[in-house]
Amino acid sequence: MTTRVRTAVLISGRGSNMSALIESARREDFPAEIALVLSDRARAAGIKSAQAAGVAAFALDYRTFSARTEFETTVTVALVAAGVELICLAGFMRILSPGFVERWRGRILNIHPSLLPDLRGLHTHERALAERRAEHGCTVHFVTAELDAGPIVAQARVPILPGDDAGLLAARVLVEEHRIYPQALDAVARAVSAARL
Repeated sequence: MTTRVRTAVLISGRGSNMSALIESARREDFPAEIALVLSDRARAAGIKSAQAAGVAAFALDYRTFSARTEFETTVTVALVAAGVELICLAGFMRILSPGFVERWRGRILNIHPSLLPDLRGLHTHERALAERRAEHGCTVHFVTAELDAGPIVAQARVPILPGDDAGLLAARVLVEEHRIYPQALDAVARAVSAARL
């Protein structure tokens, strides 16, 4: 196999999808290496989880920066210094500027808890229940300047069951997130590797 694609994971909280990606990247045949984890929150639990897994991880607390551009410039410096080629957003709660997205165009993936293009934005589980939908799910997509609107890489569906509340539904969707995000990264990283040849 050619050199694995160095990948960064950006988080804001516990990083359960980050952990799923790190675990998948332990496989010898996995085409991506999780080279760096960055959090925009100093107390994000995922930082310690990543460090315990042997991955370089640290916080760049967005509140300490005077402007979004300053924060994103610092993030880019860290990504470039780590030789990152791909970025995975995993519960990262900052909206990225068009300039940042353009800088990394075609190289940023996100996991979103709905079947895009439906239910963009926040509180998707509550909204799916309120709309009495029959099914819900999650989507891995490329990030573009328009929120939750980039090309879809993978999706998984789950039924909405009688008695579901937002917590039960979110837990069932999360199982699928942990399954399809590594699959999507695998496919995209293989495409990046092939483009090097």
